[in-house]
Amino acid sequence: MPDFVFLVTENKGAEQRIDAFLAAHLNDVSRARVQRLIIRGQVHVNGDVVKASRRLIEGERVTIRLELETEEKPCPEDIPLKILHEDRFIIVVDKPSGLVVHPGAGRNTQTLVNGLLFRFPDLAALEPQERPGIVHRLDKETSGVMVVARSPQALSGLREQFKEREVDKRYMALAWAPIRHTEGRLTWPIGRHARHRERISIKTKKPREAETLYRLLRAYEEFSYLEINPLTGRTHQIRVHMAAAGHPLVGDRLYGRRGGKGPSPRLFLHAGSLGFRHPGTGENVKFTSPLPPDLQEVLDRL
Repeated sequence: MPDFVFLVTENKGAEQRIDAFLAAHLNDVSRARVQRLIIRGQVHVNGDVVKASRRLIEGERVTIRLELETEEKPCPEDIPLKILHEDRFIIVVDKPSGLVVHPGAGRNTQTLVNGLLFRFPDLAALEPQERPGIVHRLDKETSGVMVVARSPQALSGLREQFKEREVDKRYMALAWAPIRHTEGRLTWPIGRHARHRERISIKTKKPREAETLYRLLRAYEEFSYLEINPLTGRTHQIRVHMAAAGHPLVGDRLYGRRGGKGPSPRLFLHAGSLGFRHPGTGENVKFTSPLPPDLQEVLDRL
């Protein structure tokens, strides 16, 4: 596909967000699609990759390479999924460890979204196309409860609840070392590590507010079994906060001890419950998932 090039002038684009600017100047290209292309690195300002929130300056040169829309759509795949609840507004799924939530760089198959599209074809009508209905995520190795929107009304309503921190999220985690306090609050701002871009850190040039509550459920000689309630929803928030507190999660190969080795075969982090206001009925609902057998076996051995 051809590149489109725009020159930012005082009256054309200056001080405007780049996603809004491009959506206004490209026929039949939505702002959501522009944002997807920005994430993929197909939008450049003076040759540099930028974020969707970047505001333009007079004299800058903006280049965008459009993709065929059909290439952006994930294909339905028959992937076994455990559905906890479904109605015309939402789907609640118990995500297994090892399953990526949605397509991203270098992966367009074998994700939760591919499996959902196979079982619920109506999701394909929702935006954005590469992650239809997705309002929150779990890391690949993290298991547990997720809610997926099934209608535009539900999508908007759930996004607002997550944005306003009205969703109650409870995780079960095993951390290294005994924790002295039965309850605690971690409030370090976090952001992308300045040098190691795959990592999130409390040592960052662009910190964002993050808040995590924890409660000690059981203390072991070398470990602490915790219920964790992240009030904000930053990438890797629980893992980064616990590591910064001196209690990295067992099995965490990115932020943990001993290269992630320990008594658990994988990251010991499970989304045990999710409570929110049903976007269709307005009723407060809560969905739960028991600790998976592989993690329960770890506790039994301890």
